[in-house]
Amino acid sequence: MTDEAHVPTYTAVRPSAPSADELRARIPGWGVDIDPADRPSVPRQQLQEHRTGAHWDFPERQREVRPRERSIEHRFVTPVFGTTCPPKGLSGVIRRHAYAKYSEARAAHWLLLLAADRVDAAESHVQALLRGRPVNPFVETGLRSEVSHHGVRSRFGWRRADVVHHPLDPIVAAAPLLAGGALALGLRRRRRR
Repeated sequence: MTDEAHVPTYTAVRPSAPSADELRARIPGWGVDIDPADRPSVPRQQLQEHRTGAHWDFPERQREVRPRERSIEHRFVTPVFGTTCPPKGLSGVIRRHAYAKYSEARAAHWLLLLAADRVDAAESHVQALLRGRPVNPFVETGLRSEVSHHGVRSRFGWRRADVVHHPLDPIVAAAPLLAGGALALGLRRRRRR
């Protein structure tokens, strides 16, 4: 081997790639699919218009009842798109901003979408509370199954990688409940004044 083979990956120096003959000599079976006659998938790689069954050049577009978020990399939304969860509230504003301002290749785009998911969850909790049907964190976070399905026993003695954050689980699960309780107490005190 030459010194170039020992150049670490992810440096400014790009190692030279071995030739096809060198790879064939070193790796048994390398390059067996180079010849299209040896490839079992070659007939499927060719466009066979008479076998597609498509009767259109471009599919009929679904009608947009409400504007959908669309990446700045694309001219229009896909011909068919989901409508079950349209953007709404503050989380919808954050999602629209992420799609309108940032490319999908930017971390800011995805971080804004993650933030919008958290805001949407908080909005849903507040809506449920205002409707008089607050969420049950004991059931919905899986705390009941921890007790009834040997959750505590499964955490010890198995060399699990997530043991480190187990003490934080009750805090994370109880945080929305504590925040809602603090909000309710604050509103009650304000009404009494």
